Amino acid sequence: MTIKELRELTPAELEQKIYDLKQELFELRRKKAVGSLERGEQVRIVRKQLAWAETVKRELELAK
Repeated sequence: MTIKELRELTPAELEQKIYDLKQELFELRRKKAVGSLERGEQVRIVRKQLAWAETVKRELELAK
């Protein structure tokens, strides 16, 4: 998901997306700790998407 797609979401959808990304990041970190994570770069990708989503959320807050 790109930042452009995140900007098109409603605030409720954005909150849900942030929640889902946090859950996914938690699972990836758990798998990494156990040693069962096959693609380590996936953690970095999810962290970047989460940062984009948080940025869009902040932009919406400042626009009000």
